[in-house]
Amino acid sequence: MDIKQLQYFIEVANNNSFSRAAEHLFITQPTISKMIKNLETELGVSLFDRSRKKLFLTDAGHTILEQAKLIDKAFTNLEIELDNLLGLKKGHIRIGLPPIFDAHFFLKIIGSFHEKYPGITFQFVEDGSKKIEDDVDNNLLDVGVVVLPTNNEMFEHFSFMEEDLKLILHPTHPLANQIEVNLAELANESFILFNKDFVLNDRIINACNNIGFNPHIISESSQWSFIEEMVASKLGISLLPESICRYLNKNVRTVKIVNPSIRWNLALIWGKNKYLSTAAKEWLQFTKEHLTNKNS
Repeated sequence: MDIKQLQYFIEVANNNSFSRAAEHLFITQPTISKMIKNLETELGVSLFDRSRKKLFLTDAGHTILEQAKLIDKAFTNLEIELDNLLGLKKGHIRIGLPPIFDAHFFLKIIGSFHEKYPGITFQFVEDGSKKIEDDVDNNLLDVGVVVLPTNNEMFEHFSFMEEDLKLILHPTHPLANQIEVNLAELANESFILFNKDFVLNDRIINACNNIGFNPHIISESSQWSFIEEMVASKLGISLLPESICRYLNKNVRTVKIVNPSIRWNLALIWGKNKYLSTAAKEWLQFTKEHLTNKNS
C-alpha cells in the first residue's frame, strides 16, 4: 500500500465516480480502477459496491476512508515541514481567485514573488467566494480572495480593494444614456447575475429586497464575459464591479447605480489558527506589503 493508492481512493469516494476522479487527477480511468483494485486486494475487502448504477462505499470502505483521510493529512503536513526545512527553495501555494476579480495587478505581485523565490510553484483555482471559503477551511486552498464580510471566527483577512458595482445595459436600453440610475428603477428589469456560489449574488438580491422588490433573475453564470455577452444580446441587465467594467466592449454601456449604491470589498483570507507552510506565510507577507504600497 502506498500514499497514491489512498489519495486515489479518497478522490473516487469524494466524487462517487471513477471517471470524474480520473479527470480531477489527470489520469486515465483504467489507471485509477487498477490502483483501487490493487488496494482492495491488499486489504482483502471491497471498498465500493459496484452492483448499482451509482457507486457506493461499503462498510469497510467507510471505515478505511476515515483512516485514509488522516493518513493523507499527515502526509501533507510532512511535505509542508520538509518545505520549511528547505528554506523556501521549494514549495507550493494554492490560491483561490474569483472569476469576477481583475487579477492583473495581483498577478504582477505573484510574478515579483516568483522572481525572488523561483522554486515555489502556484496553483490557481477560480471559484465564488463561498466555495473559496469552504476550500480554505477544508485545507484544499492555502489562501483565497473573497468578498467581505467573511467569518472572522474561522478566517484571518486582509482587505485590499473596495469599489462600486455598476449597471450593465445594452446601448439601446432606455436607461443606457443616463448618468446615474436609481436601483428602484430596475424593479421591472430582467437580471443576469453571478450564480449562487458568489457573494455578489446575495449582495445584489438583498439590496433590491431592501428597497422593496425582488429581482427577476432570468440567468446566472460564473463568468463575467458570458454575462457581458448576454447583456449585449438584449437578454437582460447586470451589475458588475467597476474594475471589471474597464474591460467591457462597446456592445454594452455602464451606468452608475445610486439610492443605494452597491459596494464590494475584496480581501485575502487564510485559516485562523491553522498551519500555514513557510512558503505561504512568506507569500502572504510579501503580498500584503505590495498591496499596502499600491493603496497608499
